[in-house]
Amino acid sequence: MNLAQYVEQQKGPAVRTLKELIRIKSDAGDPVTSASGEFFPFGQGVQDAFAYMLSKAEEYGFRTEDIDHYGGHIDFGEGEETLGVVGHLDVVPALGEWDFDPYGGEEKDGFITGRGTTDDKGPVVAAFYAMKALKDAGYEPKRRIRLILGLDEETNWKGMDYYLERVKAPDFGITPDGDFPVINGEKGLCDLEIAKKLSKSPAKGLQLSRLSGGTARNIVPDAARAVVKSDFKETYDHIRNELAEYREETGYRLKAKGVGQALEITAEGKACHGASPQDGLNAISVLFGFLGRLNFASDDINEFIEFYNHHIGFQCSGEGMNIGFEDEASGKLTMNNGIVTYDQESIAIELNVRYPVTVDVEQLYQAVMPILDRYNLGLVKNGNQNPLYFPPDSPLITTLMDIYRTKTGDTEHGPMVIGGGTYAKACPNMVAFGGLFPGDPDIMHQKNEKIATDRFFQMIDIYTETLYRLSSEDFSLK
Repeated sequence: MNLAQYVEQQKGPAVRTLKELIRIKSDAGDPVTSASGEFFPFGQGVQDAFAYMLSKAEEYGFRTEDIDHYGGHIDFGEGEETLGVVGHLDVVPALGEWDFDPYGGEEKDGFITGRGTTDDKGPVVAAFYAMKALKDAGYEPKRRIRLILGLDEETNWKGMDYYLERVKAPDFGITPDGDFPVINGEKGLCDLEIAKKLSKSPAKGLQLSRLSGGTARNIVPDAARAVVKSDFKETYDHIRNELAEYREETGYRLKAKGVGQALEITAEGKACHGASPQDGLNAISVLFGFLGRLNFASDDINEFIEFYNHHIGFQCSGEGMNIGFEDEASGKLTMNNGIVTYDQESIAIELNVRYPVTVDVEQLYQAVMPILDRYNLGLVKNGNQNPLYFPPDSPLITTLMDIYRTKTGDTEHGPMVIGGGTYAKACPNMVAFGGLFPGDPDIMHQKNEKIATDRFFQMIDIYTETLYRLSSEDFSLK
């Protein structure tokens, strides 16, 4: 079936739709209730993006369903089996100083700019217009094609859980929320909180008044802050001298300034996706490295800082926590400390750990406990997603590889296992397929997110062929 002319017809409308969708600020918000009494569990912005996509689909004659504003889908065609495309409309916060409006949705110098252009609004819109290209061509799929719209992928997946409890999962499919050529495996993903209860600090000596850093477990934090107090001016002079030496020795960016009767210490890092923490610089680790040079009045504080610097620090593979697992299929475990919290009663860090496909999460829990027990630390298990893996020679993987290579001419790159966790883990027989192309910069979860317009069009072309091939009677998972 010659679909090229129908793909070409989608380009203008697709760009307009993506730009309009980017202009809807859809990072996670608190639940809200509308004036008419409707409950929006992920905030008004996420709901607005969701409502926009459903409205656009209905405008084009697709069937839609909204499952209590926790998620929904867009359907094309009929069939006993369902081919699913699972994406998400929520985005991570647009932190840092951008060179353009993160919610401007502009087109400039061959790029469409704004938060979500690569993760995941751009790929979702590309898949949507792939469906429209098939519909405009008069194609009648042998399997129902269903674009499922998730609304809290960047946070806790409660919306997808709610949706799948009420709607049968697709039989197989893709999520356009990863890399090309195809992701045949995803590491396991667990979130851990490590906390220490604090005894009352002695009245005399250096006090830690405030400590904070990070916004999400799955983002390497680019800023961290501590406020310390002392009754002696000489202590602040000593801290400033130590800070100057630390900066000189490490090259890290830290500042100290007086705030009332206290001293504020700030550290700067480089944010990136928590799946690849080695690509960033953890500001919390920068700060803790310096705090380890100070002597606080609280032994509990000193011990926690010692634990952090010795067992976490700038390590990204978990060796210091006795979890440096790796295997041939997926490589090394990765670990990111995304958040630190503190009050006068406790101090805690929140870790995002991505472990190899051959590892069981219980191995991980058991491995960290001797270290935590040594420091009298508590462990909170905040959720786990088991690994997934498809052999490179399985029908789904070989078909997607053939589509990718035919459309791009790239025969160098092959299937890969990643540390990122996608909605492929939420549904059976599903893998991540695009939209990041080999060699393109990965700016998901970073400032100045943008997508090349040509790449966006290439995605529409690839996804059109994908939906055509996977929805035909010629394709089988067996």
